[in-house]
Amino acid sequence: MKYVAHTAHWQFLGLIFGVLAWILTVATTGLNEWRLWFVSDVSVVTSGVAWVGIWRACFYSHALPIIENCRSISISDSFAPTEIPVAQVLMVSALVCGLLGNLSAAAAMRTVYFSMKDRRNVGTLFRLAGGLYLLTGACSLVPLLWNMYSVLSNRTIHFPPDFLLPAAPARQQLGAAIIVGLFASALMLVSGVLFLCYRYAWEALGDFREPETRPEQKSGLPNGDQRGQDNPAFLREDNS
Repeated sequence: MKYVAHTAHWQFLGLIFGVLAWILTVATTGLNEWRLWFVSDVSVVTSGVAWVGIWRACFYSHALPIIENCRSISISDSFAPTEIPVAQVLMVSALVCGLLGNLSAAAAMRTVYFSMKDRRNVGTLFRLAGGLYLLTGACSLVPLLWNMYSVLSNRTIHFPPDFLLPAAPARQQLGAAIIVGLFASALMLVSGVLFLCYRYAWEALGDFREPETRPEQKSGLPNGDQRGQDNPAFLREDNS
C-alpha cells in the first residue's frame, strides 16, 4: 500500500480547527455572559449589570448577604423566552455532535497517516467527520443568532420576583459567550468543508496503484521453458 499522508494536510488542519472549536463551544455553553443586562435601579444590582445566560442569570450586589447572586433557568420555566430553552437543547446537541465529529476525524487521520493495510473505510470516515462538523456548526449557530437578535432588538424577559431583575433592562449588550460561540461555529463549518472536500482514499490510492505485471509468455516446452526460442533483437538485426 502506497503512502498517501500528503493528500490530507488540509484535513489535519481541519481536525485542529474542530478540536479548538469544540473547546470554545463547551465554554460558550457554560458561560453566563450571553446577554449583558444593564439596569437603571442599582439599589439591589449594585454593579448595574446582570449576566443572563442560557442556564442561569447572575449579578453582583453589595446590598445582599451574598455578593454573587445566581438563579437557574430551566428548560421548563414558563418565563424563559423560546430562544433560551431552544439554545439549551441545541448547544448540548452541538457538544455531542462535535465530540463525535472529532473522534471520526481523528480516526480518519490515523488511517491516512499510519494505516498501511486497510484504508477501505477512510472515505466514509472523512464524510462522517465533515457531516458531523457541519451539523455541530449549525446546531450552535441557530441559538447564537437567535439570542443575538433578541439582544439587538432589546427583547424583555419577565423574570420571577426571586430573580430580583427587572423585566425590561435599560439596555442590552452582546455578551462574550455569543461572540466566542460565533467564532467557534465558523471554525466548525470550515472544518466540515475541509473534510468533505477531501479527495477520497480510493481516488488517491488509484493514482498510486502498482502496475499490473504482464503474464509470462508461455512456450510449448514443459514448465514454460524459453529455451529454443529466437531472441527478437537478433531477428531485427537480420531483417535490417
